Amino acid sequence: MANRSNRSWIKRHLSDPYVQQSQKDGYRSRAAYKLLSMHEKQKIFKPGMRILDLGAAPGGWSGVVSRLIGKNGSIVAVDLLPMDSLPQVIALQQDCYAESLVDDLLSLVPEGFDVVMSDMAPNFTGQRIVDQPRSIALCEHALAIAGDVLRDKGAFIAKVFQGSGIDEFRRSLQNCFEKVQMQKPAASRDTSREQYVLARGFLGYNDEE
Repeated sequence: MANRSNRSWIKRHLSDPYVQQSQKDGYRSRAAYKLLSMHEKQKIFKPGMRILDLGAAPGGWSGVVSRLIGKNGSIVAVDLLPMDSLPQVIALQQDCYAESLVDDLLSLVPEGFDVVMSDMAPNFTGQRIVDQPRSIALCEHALAIAGDVLRDKGAFIAKVFQGSGIDEFRRSLQNCFEKVQMQKPAASRDTSREQYVLARGFLGYNDEE
């Protein structure tokens, strides 16, 4: 049964139009089109920006952004998994929960980042009562990192999953940013509970909020 399920997933994945398009466009994953969709509507990225990509491997989002920020911009990509090189990208193979992470990031980009983005997700068990709190905890941790490294008026992008805790997380963002929007890009499968939050106009972070 497991093998049949795996074969079905592989067949569905390979026939996915966004997977096929990513291969033609030279992107590393279909996730690239989720970020592109948000950028096309909101014009998030500009040449010369400094970007932090949390949970970056295999480089789907970094690959998109490296084309948008140009040779004068830079990206620091963080993941436990190794990632092949990309233009303008410094890859840190490191745990996002490492105590030294913020110091390491600021040693690379002392002026801070214009955008912090997170496509992190937990290793799913299939039990929502377990998976949802883990997902929200990752979002909260990404926001805490952003609070330490994001420049004034900067932006934050993160994958979230509909369910318990999302309203509280949205309120935390509203305390830190001028504008908070929830988006469901076309490349996000209809069957998925995932959404993406775009928060702009960073005002400062207080972990007691």
